[in-house]
Amino acid sequence: MKQQLDRITGAIPMHKLVLIGLAAITALSLLLALASQLSAQPVELLASLAVSVGVTALSGWLAGLVARRRFHIESSIITGLLVFMIMEPSTDPFVLLGIALAGVIASASKYLLAFRGRHILNPAAVGTLVIGIVGTAYPIWWIGTLYLQPVIIIGALLVLYRTQRLALGVTFAAVAGSISVVASLLGGSTVEAALSFAFISSSLFFFAGFMLSEPLTLPPRRWQQIAVAVIAALVFAVPFNSGYANKYLLALLVANLVAFAFGQRRGIRLRYLGKSPVGPTTFELSFQPSRPVRFSPGQYMELGIPHRRADFRGARRYFSISSAPTVDGPITFAITVPEKSSSFKRALLDLEPGAIVHGTGVGGDFFLPRDASEPLLLVAGGIGITPFASQLAHATARGEKRDVVVAYATSSTGALPYGALLESSGVRVVLYAPEAPSPLPAGWQYGGSGRVTGERLTAAIPDLARRRAYVSGPPALVNDLRKALRSQGAKRVHSDSFSGY
Repeated sequence: MKQQLDRITGAIPMHKLVLIGLAAITALSLLLALASQLSAQPVELLASLAVSVGVTALSGWLAGLVARRRFHIESSIITGLLVFMIMEPSTDPFVLLGIALAGVIASASKYLLAFRGRHILNPAAVGTLVIGIVGTAYPIWWIGTLYLQPVIIIGALLVLYRTQRLALGVTFAAVAGSISVVASLLGGSTVEAALSFAFISSSLFFFAGFMLSEPLTLPPRRWQQIAVAVIAALVFAVPFNSGYANKYLLALLVANLVAFAFGQRRGIRLRYLGKSPVGPTTFELSFQPSRPVRFSPGQYMELGIPHRRADFRGARRYFSISSAPTVDGPITFAITVPEKSSSFKRALLDLEPGAIVHGTGVGGDFFLPRDASEPLLLVAGGIGITPFASQLAHATARGEKRDVVVAYATSSTGALPYGALLESSGVRVVLYAPEAPSPLPAGWQYGGSGRVTGERLTAAIPDLARRRAYVSGPPALVNDLRKALRSQGAKRVHSDSFSGY
């Protein structure tokens, strides 16, 4: 089940998954309105939908022209749908004007309320908050109804799972829901009414899955995201009346400001230096950042490569950084190129030296322990070697003497990606490949071909149970080996999976 979910969500870019979820909610809301199961009339929904999406997209296109930035139609449609689902549906021209202005403000905020190319505040929240204060139209979050909740919950879970932010969503829902239930009980409600108000007749799940999870307004580290979720939940659920603004929108904007203080405060401008082969179908790509980029070994960066005729998988990808942190040196990433590769990979490989590429930020928590004396097992499947390459290069540069065993599984023959780095680092390597390299480097062991199992790992690494384990690679391999290592008694298992490539 988990492997199928990984394959499905991994094949859909994050923006498209959010768009699909919002489209499903929109379609169901129209059907419910036709069946008289919503307070809004179908014509009110259609009018508000047309104005919010149409005006937001048009104003986004115009703002992009003025700012000389590429227009992202999917991003504008998502923002327009969020405005539609927050504001009160209506056919009143005055209210529709307010909805239109909310879309314009949201589009403008992407450029005006940004710091070096990075959003500070959620655009839809900014637009709807301002119009709500002005009083032209009102944010009532009408999507918080019983019949819409199943689709909202499924969509929110898929988005949070795809972006690896389930912990963020669960934390927010648990804290906000608990506070809401307690407040209702203290106000004299029954348990049933309190639970219904908190989880059924509210926008809690929509907020968690489609608003709070917006990647450009989140901090990079998991503990920081949890802290942001708790802060948002407190503002969202604690009963108070601001007198001026919708507290749900205030909750999101306060969380955005805290996240901005935590995280990478600017976009990352990278100059492409070139590529070099590190395996039969694997290339290392090198980029020089315009300003020093702070990252820790094991973290990733999202790259955007706008290109014509982009396929369904879109123009943005996450890549683990394969180079060690330096003050002003280049940053490298590695990609494996199959015979039928995505338009993104083809565009990436077709870059000419000197081309400018933009990264949206650095993130991830796939770190080795600070205690260098702790024994480690690093299990890599294919291109999953990249975060370990960064970590081992960093440890070597610092002169750290770590007790490390690398179990490296590959289905290809020929040169092993980062094999030279593994050899120079002095770590012990157990290689699972169709055939053994000749000669086998000193300290290496050939583990055989075929599927890697926990039993095979234990046979090759007898002290596996005393080591902290790290697994990196495709989701199916990571899921299998994470369970296998735990069944074999591995001390602790951390994982990092690559999907959607």
